[in-house]
Amino acid sequence: MTRPKVVVVPTARPTFAVDVAQERADAARALLAELGAEVSGPTELVMTPEDVEAAAAFLTGDEDLVINVCASFSDASPALALYAGLDRAPLLWSFREPGPVGDRLWLNSLCGANLFGHALLVDAGRSARLIYGDPGESAVRALLAAALRGQLPPAPDLPTTTRERGDEDTVAAALASLRGRTIGLVGDAPPGFTPSRYDAGLVEKLFGIGIKQIDVDEMFDRVDEVTPGERAAERADAVAAQPSLAALDPAHVDLAAGVTTAMRTWRDQGDLSAMAIRCWPEFPASLGVCPCSSLSRLADAGTPTACERDVYGAVTMMLLEALGAGTTYLVDTVDLDADRNVVRLWHCGAAATSLAADPTAATQSVHCNRKIGVAGNFALKTGRVIMARLTENPGGGLRLLIAAGESIPEPNRFQGNTAAVRLDVAADDFVHGLVSGGFPHHTVLAWTDVRPALRSAADHLGIPVVEW
Repeated sequence: MTRPKVVVVPTARPTFAVDVAQERADAARALLAELGAEVSGPTELVMTPEDVEAAAAFLTGDEDLVINVCASFSDASPALALYAGLDRAPLLWSFREPGPVGDRLWLNSLCGANLFGHALLVDAGRSARLIYGDPGESAVRALLAAALRGQLPPAPDLPTTTRERGDEDTVAAALASLRGRTIGLVGDAPPGFTPSRYDAGLVEKLFGIGIKQIDVDEMFDRVDEVTPGERAAERADAVAAQPSLAALDPAHVDLAAGVTTAMRTWRDQGDLSAMAIRCWPEFPASLGVCPCSSLSRLADAGTPTACERDVYGAVTMMLLEALGAGTTYLVDTVDLDADRNVVRLWHCGAAATSLAADPTAATQSVHCNRKIGVAGNFALKTGRVIMARLTENPGGGLRLLIAAGESIPEPNRFQGNTAAVRLDVAADDFVHGLVSGGFPHHTVLAWTDVRPALRSAADHLGIPVVEW
């Protein structure tokens, strides 16, 4: 009997737990071989452009199945380089998070698969498929056995249900309030972060929102121009609002105060209504500080802030807040507990302290991966929530993703800011739909249900709605 030929490519990023990622990747290869596959592909983690080039040599066209093991998070560069020209859907395999409660995300594997799925659909018109779970799970074994027989996990149908709409006059007024506003951008999209690209003309046409952009070096110059007195004043205000800052490295806290002051001044001088910041690698690697707490400070003061220079994410935040959602937060979908119908939504510490489950205990700490200051470390508040995201429509223009659920009480699962959300729909279908449907890894989390108004706003703008 002919053994199916399977190319396995294990992608990862060195800022995550690469030793664990390698162990999972090895276990994945061993399971496939045990199931009867003839396995080829790089045995070491693929993390550099040279690694990607070497991996490409294994894709000869003779393989029966291509599996990208998302051993840890990775940007989408490998997906586009390796799979954009495939004549079949690649299978993305992501793992559960292994670390203890309160520790950093060791792998962030699911988010990596999500980013791959977006890039492949938007850039190559290809829908990936997802397997989620660890090599030792019986369900994973069954899904892989089926895939070796040519039966990939299905892509869930995207929902098309028509639901309640909001008051047209109220929605029209909210949309009108966005026209003439400006988003401030710092830097370019991080390499391989396809959701951070945007069409400025489309943003202007649909929402009347303009873009003002400076590069990262100019922002650093603005930080250097902050006077010692201004820094001291901001630092005192920040410590008064967030007393846990006093326990951190004073140099990091002082530098963060300079970043906050520079961003606030830029906002005021440019009359900016939101910001989208290229937060890495330059801020930690070159300036020596993470800007998460600075973005949190601005968010607490009423300015929506999006990390990873995510413009459509910032526009989504502005739209939600114009419709009455209050303060929002840009999050990754990082974990799935299908038995409890829960997804965990997370980012690395830029949430407004007003969004904390207990604002009085909303501690500030070091960044989960970079291990330097300053980033928040607290669970997000509970209650009814909605998730929304404007993103590219494969047919042109934009589409709008919506979901809803209940943020339930839980210790902060991952260092940074985490919410455990029990969805109103099947969480497993939602997560598979994110990946196969090519939606971004970022959604916007809000604690006020403005879905009727949001649907009406999409109607008004001619934007199709995909609501789970």
